[in-house]
Amino acid sequence: MADSDASPHTAAFWIQADALLRKNLTYQKRNISANCRLISFPFVLCILLIITQTLVDNQISKDSNVCGCRCINTNADGTCERVCDLQYSDLDQAPSCSVPSPPKWPPLLQVPGPQYRAVRSASDPLSDLPDESCRQTGSCPVSLFITGTNRSLGQSLAEMMFAAPSILNSTNSVLGSNSEPKQDNFLDPAFAEGSLYNIQSLCTSNSTFTVSVPYRSTPFQNVTTCVQSQSLWRNSSSEINDQIYRGYEKGNAERKYNEILGAYDFLNSDATNFNVNVWYNATYKDSSDGETYLVRLPRAVNLVSNAYLQSFRGSGAKMILDFVKEMPKTSTKLKLDIASLLGTLFFTWVVIQLFPVVLTALVYEKQQKLRIMMKMHGLGDGPYWMISYMYFLAISALYMFVFVAFGSIVGLKFFTLNDYFIQFLFYFLYINLQISLAFLVSAFFSNVKTATVVGYICVFGTGLLGGFLFQSFVEDTSFPKGWIIFMELYPGFALYRGLYEFAEYSLQGNSMGTDGMKWGNLSDSENGMSDVMIIMLLEWLAVLCIAYYVDQIFSSGSGKNPKYLLQKFRKKRPSSFRKPSLGRQASKVFVDMDKPDVIQEREKVEQLLLEPTTTHSIVCDNLRKVYPGRDGNPEKLAVRGLSLAIPRGECFGMLGPNGAGKTSFISMMIGLTAPSTGTAYVEGLDIRTQMDWVYTSMGVCPQHDLLWETLTGREHLLFYGRLKNLKGAALKKAVEDSLKSVNLFNGGVADKQAGKYSGGMKRRLSVAISLIGDPKVVYMDEPSTGLDPASRSNLWNVVKRAKQDRAIILTTHSMEEAEYLCDRLGIFVSGGLQCVGNPKELKARYGGSYVFTMTTSTNDEHEVERMVRRLSPNAERTYHMAGTQKFEMPKHEVSMADVFHAVEVAKSRFPVYAWGLSDTTLEDVFIKVANSAQEFHTLT
Repeated sequence: MADSDASPHTAAFWIQADALLRKNLTYQKRNISANCRLISFPFVLCILLIITQTLVDNQISKDSNVCGCRCINTNADGTCERVCDLQYSDLDQAPSCSVPSPPKWPPLLQVPGPQYRAVRSASDPLSDLPDESCRQTGSCPVSLFITGTNRSLGQSLAEMMFAAPSILNSTNSVLGSNSEPKQDNFLDPAFAEGSLYNIQSLCTSNSTFTVSVPYRSTPFQNVTTCVQSQSLWRNSSSEINDQIYRGYEKGNAERKYNEILGAYDFLNSDATNFNVNVWYNATYKDSSDGETYLVRLPRAVNLVSNAYLQSFRGSGAKMILDFVKEMPKTSTKLKLDIASLLGTLFFTWVVIQLFPVVLTALVYEKQQKLRIMMKMHGLGDGPYWMISYMYFLAISALYMFVFVAFGSIVGLKFFTLNDYFIQFLFYFLYINLQISLAFLVSAFFSNVKTATVVGYICVFGTGLLGGFLFQSFVEDTSFPKGWIIFMELYPGFALYRGLYEFAEYSLQGNSMGTDGMKWGNLSDSENGMSDVMIIMLLEWLAVLCIAYYVDQIFSSGSGKNPKYLLQKFRKKRPSSFRKPSLGRQASKVFVDMDKPDVIQEREKVEQLLLEPTTTHSIVCDNLRKVYPGRDGNPEKLAVRGLSLAIPRGECFGMLGPNGAGKTSFISMMIGLTAPSTGTAYVEGLDIRTQMDWVYTSMGVCPQHDLLWETLTGREHLLFYGRLKNLKGAALKKAVEDSLKSVNLFNGGVADKQAGKYSGGMKRRLSVAISLIGDPKVVYMDEPSTGLDPASRSNLWNVVKRAKQDRAIILTTHSMEEAEYLCDRLGIFVSGGLQCVGNPKELKARYGGSYVFTMTTSTNDEHEVERMVRRLSPNAERTYHMAGTQKFEMPKHEVSMADVFHAVEVAKSRFPVYAWGLSDTTLEDVFIKVANSAQEFHTLT
């Protein structure tokens, strides 16, 4: 069957795009308050960071945190002046002072405290350690482990390291401390707050002396305590490692429990080769706060080097380690950038909160069936995707621009120090990836509340997992880089990594007075920004393609075959190719041979399918829908092989009880569900394969009103009119005519938001939408539901005028509406068409009797029955109660004149309170056909 050229009502790509864009901008304008709340989130966060930064700066700038600031009466005038100088500083202030000549102090060893020195224990099988009782008296020696290939050399060198000095002073003595070293040792804490120990091979009564360290104008004076050392031989380095490991336990003080002074492995050392490994006490090297402190290692290396030198060159040969001191430094001011410290986590939340916003907007259109409603009125997938994507991209880009601009205006170093072009490129890639991901994920949600919950779980979950898990992996240099890249495939972690890099560079730049991240830094081996941006670019393109494919399969009406991409894209309207549907013979078992009208309709369809042209807008060929069984229930046969032909200019009414299959039939025709078998042709196009083209000539008034709550009635009609290729004055006139026809034009109703309409007003607007643009086929599912009598009558006139040169399928439960509007009726029961014809034909075919009703006294009931039997021997009494009786009399047995004459005679014989004679109504026909059909299917 050949088909005509493309419909003049088919809007071009850019016209559809323009219509959707105008609708989105209007919708966005109505939601300005929600947009303000969205943008206020980064505003509020940046303000909070600024307030926090101000409080921290004020705390840092206090005199107690500045180098030697004191209020001193320097002029002897009774008032004090603020003076900042190193000589007035304490140890907490010293790190911020200028130190042109740092103090010198004797080199120290890290000595275990008396309660932590290594002793014998149940877990240690070696017995050469001292007994645990020495801890009670504080007399435990410190242990030094020795190993190597030459035992005698190792033991002799160990004895020489801690020989009793001939002169007791800080230069010749081996000093140590159990104090905790600091990150910046401008004075070793041992001389200010710790204990000093003099380590000797044997402690005597005169082994204690005073050590003086000059610091500012007053030197520190410290008295040393002698600690005896003992050198213990171990057969291998493995034994030493094992014993150190056994001693690595934690006591109540949260420190190592069985500590040693150190250990030496002399390996293959001899008179010509000095090769040694040193174990040192690194208890405080890496603290719990993440800082790496200095370790007291130089003295341990000096001791073993001197012992080896003296062993082969004599006691006079020495390498003197006289003192240790820090490098000179200028004065510094503590700088703490709160935005860079907290920004990685907080800004992750700021950026990723756009994800649930986009996701819920897409799911809302899906849940409210607005997407399919637009598609059924001619909006193609291409314009929808382009405008929707660019719409969300514009909103996201504006959001990010305001975020970065405001953060820069208030002076957050996170934004001002890092290169802006890198920032905008990073954010541009991410928001594109985020929007693509929202399109993909929306295909798997059908409820806005569920999508919102899942979206915000992703927001907060990503930030927390990034801060407490992913960041630790990034900072761990031993963690494989490949696994880091694998984790960054999750977009949330890619965002977190990029923000982490910005924060690190801004922290460094703020503390050192330099710039943050520049393009040259992207080539640094430790900078992960380049990897992140490459990942986001590739993932964006991949997710976008997958999202479009999934949308076509699951979200576009009845969906498409997963192999549809293998078919080439058609650039023009396809011509129809009709052939009889397979399985027609099998479907005939559902046709009752006593229904000649249904058989005749099927034969008519078969004939139309063989003709090259037709004036019939709708041809249903053996249409069948079966819903699969669930939860142990059998499958449901909703539509049983329906064959139907509707020409242009006809309004076809579908009648049937609830659950008869009417909605399933309409859903197949408008593309909401796919037929199980069979097909239908709309304007010559197959609904199975050419539904996108069917939509261009179709109008739909669904059973439930599918409207945007914030758009007005006029804006709805303008949008759908543009989709039907109406422009300019023609569009304006069509909208006004539609509004007037359904009584929505006067009184400002047209410019009132649809969410404020009553149920009847929404219904009238839905009818106007279905008819605008002169569609060739219109489906109306119970269009007058909820209307008052006056509005219903007006709506009937609108529909009656609208059926000129178009086919209309109308479902209704109102027999009056069906009789007034429909040229033909079909009664649908249990998924099958039971009868077809105009109202008069159906009443004549299924209602060939008069209904006679008479009310008398109960004593005269037998007289009434005898009178009726005389008029019609085959009359059937259908109602009898309290003197009122109702009879059905076949029309061929009685004439109306005889009935009137008989009633007049009866009135003269007994009292007649009321009587009536009526023809069969359409409602009677419907009830009769429906009951008989249900009884038949119940028996079968």
